[in-house]
Amino acid sequence: MKFLMPGWFATVMGLCGLALAWYRAQGLLGEMAGAVSLLIGLLAAAVAVLLLAASLLRWQRYPQALAEDLKHPARHAFVAALPVSLLLLATVGVVHDGAAGALAGLWRALWWLGSLGQLWATLWVLGRWLAPVALVPAGANAGGLWPSVTPVLLIPVVGNVVVPLAGLPLGHELWSAAQFGIGALLWPVVIGLVLVRRLAHSPLPDRLLPAWFITIAPPTVIGLVLLQMRAPLAVVAGLWGVALFFLLWLLPLARRIAGQPFGVPFWGLSFPLAALATLTLRLSQERPELGLLQTFAVLMLAASSMVVLWLCVATVRGLRDGTLLAPEPVAMIAPAS
Repeated sequence: MKFLMPGWFATVMGLCGLALAWYRAQGLLGEMAGAVSLLIGLLAAAVAVLLLAASLLRWQRYPQALAEDLKHPARHAFVAALPVSLLLLATVGVVHDGAAGALAGLWRALWWLGSLGQLWATLWVLGRWLAPVALVPAGANAGGLWPSVTPVLLIPVVGNVVVPLAGLPLGHELWSAAQFGIGALLWPVVIGLVLVRRLAHSPLPDRLLPAWFITIAPPTVIGLVLLQMRAPLAVVAGLWGVALFFLLWLLPLARRIAGQPFGVPFWGLSFPLAALATLTLRLSQERPELGLLQTFAVLMLAASSMVVLWLCVATVRGLRDGTLLAPEPVAMIAPAS
């Protein structure tokens, strides 16, 4: 439990994303897709409750471990996985139960907790950029804040774009649009910083390679929100094209990722792929005459489902073998002669 970092909530994000993708597949696959979506959503809720209870217990027993996570140059950004998980759980609840359903009060409460928590996470992470001293581990020659510039930053900084998915149906249009604007503004900023870090400073550690796939999520979620806001279809298709480009660009990393020992960062693959499947399904519904797009949507749904299933099996195996809840490996540094 000492090593249960906030990044574990990426499992909830991935499961919720897949639940939303299957829900949108009902137009192509029928009511069976809705039942699958509900089952995955219930699993996501169960995992979220378990992780929340374990995280509170960890906070009480190992407060120093949590403090170390919040100071870590890469792990600190995963703190936003919790509010984003709450937002996605609220979204799954709203699509199945409705904004005025029997549990509407629960979805509204989860949404507000997630929305305000996400806003705090954004302010806290960006506040580190203005700190007088770079917040890096003691003794690390990290070159300022550059070690903290990874694709994981997209979760706390750009994750605000998730807010309208449930906020708009719940009737919070103005607040949702305002928070959506924060994420949409900072999306190209974070992408630019990550590319500059990669080209001018240093590559990401191999164990963070799956985090590159997080770059697929912002354009897909922004596209889904703009569909809710009844934006022109051409704009949404443009964002879908950006997400598809990122997927094609990152596919060559799959072999290197598969060569790494399995870890929690692998769950960074889940939500982006599921979100792209969801947007593809929505576009195929808007343009039903495009049969090729419908075929691609089903293939994306199948691929994201297989990835999440593999991640679940690997996670259970890792917990059983004791390879996941363990200290993070530290690179050995040989002194220069």
